[in-house]
Amino acid sequence: MAEMTIKKRPKNLDLTTIRLPLPGKVSILHRVSGVGLFLCFPLMLWLFGASLASAESFAAFKAVAAMLPVKVVLAGLLWAFVHHFCAGIRFLLLDVHVGIEKEAARKSAGVVFAVSIPLTLILWGALL
Repeated sequence: MAEMTIKKRPKNLDLTTIRLPLPGKVSILHRVSGVGLFLCFPLMLWLFGASLASAESFAAFKAVAAMLPVKVVLAGLLWAFVHHFCAGIRFLLLDVHVGIEKEAARKSAGVVFAVSIPLTLILWGALL
C-alpha cells in the first residue's frame, strides 16, 4: 500500500489575527445579516400584525419604537436588510461572471459598503 504523506501547512485559526480582504468582509457580513434577518423575521411579522390590529396597539407599538434600545435594534435590522440586499445583488452578478476579476471584486465590495451605509441612513431618516 502506498504511504500517505501528511502535508504540514500553516494553519491560522486565531480569529483575532486573521486579516480578511474587503470582499471577505462583505461575504461574512452578508451571511451574518441573513441569519439575523431570518431569526428576527417571526418577531417582525408579529409586531407588524400587532401594529395593524387596532389604533391602540399601533399607539403602543409607536411608544415602544420610540425607546432608544428599540431604535438601535431597528437600525441594526434596517442595515442588515439593506446590506443583505446590496451584497445579494453583488453575488448575483458574480454568479453570472460579472466582475469576477480580483480588482473588480474589490471595487464591487467597496460599492456594497458605499451604497448600503448611506442608504441605511436615508431610510432611517425616512422611516423612523
